[in-house]
Amino acid sequence: MGKKKKSKIEFRYYRMPEETPFLALLGEKWVQNYGRDVDYLHFHNYLEIGYCYDGTGSLILGDKDYRFSGEQFSIIPQNYLHTTNSDPGTVSKWEYLFIDVDAILNQFYQGGGIKRKGNISYRINCQACFKSAAESPKIAGLICDIMDVIRGKKEYYLEEAKAGIAKLLFNIARERNVDNLPENLPGKETAPIVQALDYISVHYMEQIDIEELAAYCHISQSHFRRIFSAYTGMCPLDYINLVRIQTACDYLKRTDDYISDIANKCGFTTFSTFSRNFKRIVGVSPNEWRKRPENYEQQLLKFRIHSEKGW
Repeated sequence: MGKKKKSKIEFRYYRMPEETPFLALLGEKWVQNYGRDVDYLHFHNYLEIGYCYDGTGSLILGDKDYRFSGEQFSIIPQNYLHTTNSDPGTVSKWEYLFIDVDAILNQFYQGGGIKRKGNISYRINCQACFKSAAESPKIAGLICDIMDVIRGKKEYYLEEAKAGIAKLLFNIARERNVDNLPENLPGKETAPIVQALDYISVHYMEQIDIEELAAYCHISQSHFRRIFSAYTGMCPLDYINLVRIQTACDYLKRTDDYISDIANKCGFTTFSTFSRNFKRIVGVSPNEWRKRPENYEQQLLKFRIHSEKGW
């Protein structure tokens, strides 16, 4: 019997603009045929809000497949597998917001209210959803208003957009019924991995022990390694190094810091380990990459992860 064909999973990593806890993908670039030979599942490092204005196709959230046909929106937590595919021969118009939920909520809970902030963050990130504007007109209206504000770029638009996003997040949290979660939540097996991915995204610059990471997820180390590899297609250490190298690329692009200092900031204890991992992932040395920052989007926003179902 031949070897089982591998399916692709893609980690699409976004870095927020300086001092702005959101990233908007708007305009004609996002009027396209989605899929186009790139129909594999992927996940992001931030909450994704998508609004579909027109077109037909399917939106896959975890193991659920939804039909879209316009005037609908999706709310997809970070590290949640999903993909969008337009029907063959058609184009669809979507626009997107990527949101750093913690950064937004920190504005309201600095120095206190940690438990309340955690409850709100959990409600926002506990499930993915796909609804029509008619089903949830208030949420749909808030999303469209925020996008219009960002698109208009009038004076103080960033502050207005930030305030609008906070209002949107509180309304999303209010609509969640955490006592009756839907079936499209990540399964029991994948929930600890999502928890681990969240932890790594915050603590990548520290020394992360895999045994301690497994304990943080309340499972054994051997079981943790098995389901982590099944979910991401790579071992935990390789994933941690991937996040560190992605962050290093951002430092190389926007600062004049010494490369050795950047390596240290990103969690590498020795420069040789940093250089070896950088070249393995990016394909060139840190110094060579710094001279070619125009490759940033192509090299960093789409890191391909290969996984085989059933591992």
